[in-house]
Amino acid sequence: MSEPVHFHLPDVGEGLTEAEVVAWHVAVGDPVELNQLIVDIETAKSIVELPSPLEGTVVELCAQVGETVPVGGRLIAIASPVESADEAPVAEIDLVEDESSATVGESPQVLVGSGVRRASARRIRLTPPADGGTVATRDRAVGRASPSDLLVDERRIPVRGVRKATAAAMVSSAFTAPHATEWVTVDVTATMDLLRRLRSSSAWSGVRLTPLVLVAKALVLAVRAFPEINASWDEESQEIIVRQRINLGVAAATPRGLLVPNIKDAQDLDLRELAEALAGLVELARAGRTPPEDMARGTITLTNIGAFGIDGGTPILNPGEAAILAVGAIRPLPWVVEGEIVVRQTTTLCLSFDHRLVDGELGSRVLHRVGELLSAPETAVLM
Repeated sequence: MSEPVHFHLPDVGEGLTEAEVVAWHVAVGDPVELNQLIVDIETAKSIVELPSPLEGTVVELCAQVGETVPVGGRLIAIASPVESADEAPVAEIDLVEDESSATVGESPQVLVGSGVRRASARRIRLTPPADGGTVATRDRAVGRASPSDLLVDERRIPVRGVRKATAAAMVSSAFTAPHATEWVTVDVTATMDLLRRLRSSSAWSGVRLTPLVLVAKALVLAVRAFPEINASWDEESQEIIVRQRINLGVAAATPRGLLVPNIKDAQDLDLRELAEALAGLVELARAGRTPPEDMARGTITLTNIGAFGIDGGTPILNPGEAAILAVGAIRPLPWVVEGEIVVRQTTTLCLSFDHRLVDGELGSRVLHRVGELLSAPETAVLM
């Protein structure tokens, strides 16, 4: 048996600095196989499964469940039957979509675990801490507090993972981008009628169709008509970057906090494909299995506050994006149609935008276009 080899927390996400150990699937003394799932970690974006990079025996778990480990910090020590040249070697893992293999140092090939392989193809370097020292840990138990003056009727919740990342992102966005918000209430009776017809059609059997799917399609069409809103601000060069692809972010409330995964190249999807992509994104988010790639490179966001019975609000921009559309609850209201008051299905659309690169005219035109499409969706939305 060789000397134990220490493996370290890789950067499995965009800009990851730390992760929390959620669950160990092995214990000291357990034999492990190549590519066997050994640990679940929670990053600021998702829960990621990490595989064993070699075959051997577990000799040490370097972090306990609930501990936060910095990138490069030690996770586990494994003694391999193959002689090792170094106790803490540098190892590399290729993350690939198709589960193809990757090499770890000079060891046999490794298949990346399911939580990692969904990320885009890129290279991760696992290295020990620069000072070679131990990994600092801290108490992460929910509801546990150290101050002696804690009142008996208080409960403290550590802010970590998704909630910590969301808090930092929202503060940065709110105090960096000058927000402006506009809203309009629209008659969506035709949209709801279309939705009912599609749901009752055998051609759409098995497709999860919701009002949000039709709103998402309308937003994509509006962005295609006014592409300047699909943009971001480059602070360093003081330039506006207009994105050619629409990566549509969809805010999803999960037990771990708010996630905004995005549908890549939404401009290329028809209504069925968009519905399937949206359902898949939400399912992964609620299960805590959103791969880091799904959280990266969003260009515009859609949030459904109507799901909570809310009519409208002033959403905060996802950092790096120029606009976010909030959709309110769909409610029956009295509406004037050809001079007569009738009951119609209505919703309020609220568009927040970065006023550095989106002026009132552009924002208004985009918002009006979305409302126009939802008022008469039959032809355009089904295209």
